[in-house]
Amino acid sequence: MARLHLHPERHLVSRIGWLRAAVLGANDGIVSTASLIIGVAAAAAKPGDILVAGVAGLVAGAMSMAAGEYVSVSSQSDTEQADLARERAELSGDVDAEIQELAGIYIKRGVDAGTADTVARQLMAKDALAAHAQDELGISAMTTARPIQAALTSAATFTTGAALPLAIVVVAPAPWLVVIEAIASLLFLAVLGAIGAQTGGARVGVATLRVTFWGALAMALTAGTGLLVGTTT
Repeated sequence: MARLHLHPERHLVSRIGWLRAAVLGANDGIVSTASLIIGVAAAAAKPGDILVAGVAGLVAGAMSMAAGEYVSVSSQSDTEQADLARERAELSGDVDAEIQELAGIYIKRGVDAGTADTVARQLMAKDALAAHAQDELGISAMTTARPIQAALTSAATFTTGAALPLAIVVVAPAPWLVVIEAIASLLFLAVLGAIGAQTGGARVGVATLRVTFWGALAMALTAGTGLLVGTTT
């Protein structure tokens, strides 16, 4: 008889919370800062002014990302807690009805009625709220909202992403700044898209094309805006 080897499985869905915030933060850092730099440079600003604008964009963007993620994910967490409180009240009111409700979920998944009732009773005997949270509400330890983690991840990755196009301002010659900034930033975005896709188990080519397309569009629009403003002021 072959031995049964038990091994821990690492599913990619466990990364969804921090991965989404990390990719969003880094992507936004590159796109917004590069677009800001290109827009200001296209308006014929001085190198010192371009650098100041880029640094200000980095600081403001990092704080905006942190605050936005915290507020957004906190709202999700509040909704989860409200649902759990409602479920807790229902469990304290009519346990038999909750057992039938949980069993009905398993029956819809293909489990026969007898087995579904047994499983529902056993799971609720161990932790009734956890059983309903996962199978009725879709709330689990892997997907639950974590506001602080999302905020810190977004701020840190935005800063890291924004630092890349900002560094180009320091090393690139002024006459070629717009061109070099655009090319380098698109390369940064392509690498980010590939890393994010690889980490999340998605298709690398599609993710890379998606992120570079939107980055190029943003930079093109801000460059056009900078040229327009620069010629009218």
